[in-house]
Amino acid sequence: MRRSTLPATERTAGILQRPYLWVTVGTCALVFLAAFESLAVTTIMPLVSRELDGASLYALAFAGPLAAGVIGNVAAGNWSDRRGPTVPLYASVALFVAGLLIAGTAASMPMLVAGRLVQGLGGGALTVALYVLVARIFPGTLHPKIFAAFSAAWVIPSLVGPFAAGIVAQVFSWHWVFLGVVGLVIPALLMIAPVLKGMDRPGAAAAATPWAIGRLGWAALAAVAVLGLNLSAEVRIQGFPAATAVLAVAAVALALAAVRPLVPRGTLLARRGLPSVILARGLASASFFGAEVYLPYLLIEQYGFPPTFAGLTLTGGALAWAAAAAVQGRLGDRLSNPGAVSAGAFMVLGAVILALATTALHWPAAVAIVGWIFAGGGMGLLYPRLSVMTLALSTKDNEGFNSSAMSISDSLGGALALATTGIVFTAFTTTAASFAGVFTFAALMGVAAAVVAPRVTSRAG
Repeated sequence: MRRSTLPATERTAGILQRPYLWVTVGTCALVFLAAFESLAVTTIMPLVSRELDGASLYALAFAGPLAAGVIGNVAAGNWSDRRGPTVPLYASVALFVAGLLIAGTAASMPMLVAGRLVQGLGGGALTVALYVLVARIFPGTLHPKIFAAFSAAWVIPSLVGPFAAGIVAQVFSWHWVFLGVVGLVIPALLMIAPVLKGMDRPGAAAAATPWAIGRLGWAALAAVAVLGLNLSAEVRIQGFPAATAVLAVAAVALALAAVRPLVPRGTLLARRGLPSVILARGLASASFFGAEVYLPYLLIEQYGFPPTFAGLTLTGGALAWAAAAAVQGRLGDRLSNPGAVSAGAFMVLGAVILALATTALHWPAAVAIVGWIFAGGGMGLLYPRLSVMTLALSTKDNEGFNSSAMSISDSLGGALALATTGIVFTAFTTTAASFAGVFTFAALMGVAAAVVAPRVTSRAG
């Protein structure tokens, strides 16, 4: 069982009570701002691309931060295992802010993409540093609640982020969507600063965990593979249609080869225990996000929804995610970790199957919309519990590596799925077949997640 660094008499407090209140608020604020920025950029990027004449770099502006984040995951995990989370957290916030400043003052699309890469590097490192901080500060009994709070902090921006970004861009300028966040990140970090004092490990202890230069190299290779796959989904090679497929297969193979040293041994083989915890995270991410980005597109193309209402259909899933995360946090040990993961995986799979049936059988749009509420609920159940299990199965010497592995699986699972669905969507000659192909792929990922879910515990049965 993991132990908090705070006195035993204070471990019965809730996450919104002393001594955890400001740590909870500060960490959740950082998660909220990272999520807000990610969603806000989606809203303003068409405007940015048009103003900066950057259509050719449009895809890279999204794929770049995700790929750079993989490197940030590994660097922060290794650094945290060596010295503790304090310096990695400060460094990650500094990189995130630097990226915002570069993007917010960009006068050209290449400069904006450069800012997004720096921002992604800092954001990837920030996620891992925060997870290690949770392991060091909060007792294990509070992990379900703090991760439920993280889930809510990530989901809530999906309700307000795109709309708020649109208002800022219209009233002021798209530049302020980046620059405005800078002024909010610093106060959030200051809330956490008091508990960071004295948390870093002394030099002798740090020497026991060497710098993993090789892992950083593999992370860079995985990032290149993710970028290659994302770009292969966007760029059509004139006169050589088979070349795109060859590049895509090569990129996937390279990504899987590169990720092996970055995750616990046996992860790609779904070995019981921590390896399956990490794999389940990536598969769930692939199934959910691979389908979610096409649901509004389906409603617009096949059902004639206005873009505004098509986007709002995802609100139900976002609310269900936050609600389910809160419920599992309150249930604690009354809901077993494997039970929550399995239930969540089957809920996501069921929702994707409903989306597939809706497009293939021409069912009413309401079927897919209502089904997506269950998908959000499933993610709210399984995501926090996978985080809890990752820390519970870690030691102080490898919690950075394992937190990094979970973030990498999450990022790569979503990135590879999105790029693959992009290729699948363009492979068919009719729109209906394209949507059916996308949801079929997402369902296959959901089946894999449901199969792996029972293996997250090291004991059979």
